Amino acid sequence: MTLTVNDKARSVEVASNETLLETLRRLGAVEVKCGCEKGDCGACAVLLDGMAVDSCLTLTGTVGDRPVTTVKGLGDSDMPHPLQTAFSDRGAAQCGYCTPGMIIAAQSMLTNDTADPDESDIRLALSGNLCRCTGYTKIYDAVLDGARAMRTAETTHAEGVCPETVAAPRMEAVK
Repeated sequence: MTLTVNDKARSVEVASNETLLETLRRLGAVEVKCGCEKGDCGACAVLLDGMAVDSCLTLTGTVGDRPVTTVKGLGDSDMPHPLQTAFSDRGAAQCGYCTPGMIIAAQSMLTNDTADPDESDIRLALSGNLCRCTGYTKIYDAVLDGARAMRTAETTHAEGVCPETVAAPRMEAVK
């Protein structure tokens, strides 16, 4: 089958019981974390056609031609996504294991539910993501900052002015 990951088509052979998590890891997507493998932690979250899903619960064969986006597909160290910048600026990652899934869940909320969330919106959107290090406050603050930056960028682009890109410090993926 052909699987489109981060805008790149990949030809893969998959078993009928192979999860998207297993396939992505086999393809080298180390930013997709293997946490609980039961859909409880959210560390393996990816965007499937723009919606956050736990890749450990999604069979690869059911993906079809829908695009898959990992946190790496949102932005990189040269051009980070506003949520990635906000997580770095706010110190919202300690061990970093949950961070990719948190950013994916936040991105899904911001594009599909509300672009101007309050803390209760964020708590609901991230309720399927567990963090054992931060206590969540910095994560919620980072999502608020990222949402604000995304709204500002949209307004700026709508007015015909492109903002300069500021690179955030690189946050290495944990294998």
